[in-house]
This record gives sequence, C-alpha cells and structure tokens, in this order.
Amino acid sequence: MNRSMLMMPALLAALSLAACDRPAPAPSPPVVVAVPGPAGATGATGSTGSTGTAGSTGATGATGDTGTQGKQGYQGYDGNKGDTGKTGPGTTVIVVQPPASAPGG
Repeated sequence: MNRSMLMMPALLAALSLAACDRPAPAPSPPVVVAVPGPAGATGATGSTGSTGTAGSTGATGATGDTGTQGKQGYQGYDGNKGDTGKTGPGTTVIVVQPPASAPGG
C-alpha cells in the first residue's frame, strides 16, 4: 500500500501538469508592407472658382469723443485810416444839457 500511496500523488501531479500544457500557437503570417512607387506627373490646373456673394453691411460705429478746444487766434492788423472830413459851411453850435436833478429836490 505504501507504493500505491506514493504513486497516487505522482500520477495526480503528472495529470495536472499535462492539463496545463497548451499547444504553441501557429505563427501568424508576416505583414506585407506596400511600398509606394515614384510620384506621377502633375495634373492640369483646375478652373477658377466663381466669385462669392458680398457680405452684409457692418454696424454703425460709436460716436467719437469731443475734440479739444483750439488755440486763441492772433491780434488782427489795424485797418486803413479814412480821409479827413471836409469842413462844413458856417459855425457849429454844441448844446450841453445840464445833469438831471435828484427827485424831490
């Protein structure tokens, strides 16, 4: 019986190791990389596109600040003097009125 007892764990160990043994996966095929060839000739230039529509009118701008006051101008020149007046015929009488008196007096 000693032999059968020693054989039992050995058999179980062999079976458990065999159950874990997996077959190796098949190698995947190599990836084919496409290598581009030389560039071809340049194509013809395309036709010009049509003109776009005009944009809408912008909003009215804000009122500007009040300007600063200008500088004072220069003194003007004296004008030409007139001719001396003509002497009148005869004697001139100058009447001087007396100053008005105070009320009640």
